[in-house]
Amino acid sequence: MRSRYRADASRNPRLKFVFQQPMLTSPIRARSLAVLACAALAPLSAAAAAPAKPISKPRWLGHVEVTEYYPVPEAWFVGRKVGAPGLPGKHRIDWLYSATGVSMEGEGIGLDGRTYHIDALGAGGWVNEKGQPSVPGRSGWTGGPPVWRAGAFWLTRSHALTFPLDGGGWSDGVGRRYVPLPGVSFASGPSLPLHFWKSIAVDPRVIPLGSRVYVAAYRDTPGHGWFLAQDTGGAIIGRHVDVYRSPPASAGVGGNLYADQRIYVIPPGRSPGRDAPAAAGSHSPSPAAPSGGAGAP
Repeated sequence: MRSRYRADASRNPRLKFVFQQPMLTSPIRARSLAVLACAALAPLSAAAAAPAKPISKPRWLGHVEVTEYYPVPEAWFVGRKVGAPGLPGKHRIDWLYSATGVSMEGEGIGLDGRTYHIDALGAGGWVNEKGQPSVPGRSGWTGGPPVWRAGAFWLTRSHALTFPLDGGGWSDGVGRRYVPLPGVSFASGPSLPLHFWKSIAVDPRVIPLGSRVYVAAYRDTPGHGWFLAQDTGGAIIGRHVDVYRSPPASAGVGGNLYADQRIYVIPPGRSPGRDAPAAAGSHSPSPAAPSGGAGAP
């Protein structure tokens, strides 16, 4: 299961301040936040709206927004290490619950080098820097950019969201009241059998899971531009696909966002059409049955 929403530290002064603390080697940006966040936070055009029915025949699909995601490294985070339901040992709290961590990205790489994923999101959705609810939609987030899950954080005397830092102190003032997050749990290993540069997340109301998808901007990657639709996400709405890639070399390295793209979709069980890309027969991934991420509520 993946949450797969996005937040942008550059749009949130408090979040940006925390991520620029001296203990970090570079500003944190999960899933290339600086360039990708606008996909979920900016209003989507009418062209991005989901069609009445999923694509049933091989065809080109225009006006598509292409973004990227990856398992986020715990080493990029600054929070105090805490116990987490379902996981051995302790892990940094912001890596677990913030809008740039595992709860948002779906998966992460722990300090021990192992992969972990969110297994159950728990009660509620996401909150902004004031601890107030924020819900995603085609017009952006109702309460502004999300900062944290709807629990597992502290509120200051002035009702600002804060959390303890690994080096001591607090991210945004001393926490006075803890807000729990019932029902959340994590698990070891990946949540889905995804492959870097070969798996893609889609809105199944537009592109059926199991479809083969060609994105020309990625023709020089290992999959030669072909992907298998294996994942979903709460912010993957309408004509928006999300490429699963390896993590950048460092937190400050941005990823890619491609707007207004034209992609080719081959639904499960169908053969490429006459207008398919030339490489449709030689490089497209096998239409294996998808594991299917459930996405976020």
